[in-house]
Amino acid sequence: MHELGIVFYIIRDVKKAALENAVEHISGVVMNIGEVSTIVPEYLTHCWRWAADKEDLLRGSELKINIIPAVTHCDGCGQEYGTVEHGKICPHCGSENTWLLRGNEVEIKEIEVPNS
Repeated sequence: MHELGIVFYIIRDVKKAALENAVEHISGVVMNIGEVSTIVPEYLTHCWRWAADKEDLLRGSELKINIIPAVTHCDGCGQEYGTVEHGKICPHCGSENTWLLRGNEVEIKEIEVPNS
């Protein structure tokens, strides 16, 4: 389960941002996770709960996940299509000259702090 390692990196980056902005508590972290990123969202949230509650800064914080659909671009015809549904071969023209446009993201979108 690589999700635990990813959670440690998220916590590291969130702690750094909190320190730089004099934030004493984080109430939530919003992540953008690509549909084909190999991350299992349920595992990530489970690991988050375990690891975040060990940090005063993050205790009780919520991890929110936005799933970014995987979209592939075809250089053959210029069309875009759903990667998961069609794979590498373009359903519009049959070309294999395609590349992943989005859907592999793993990024912190927002860090939420409680209202004072």
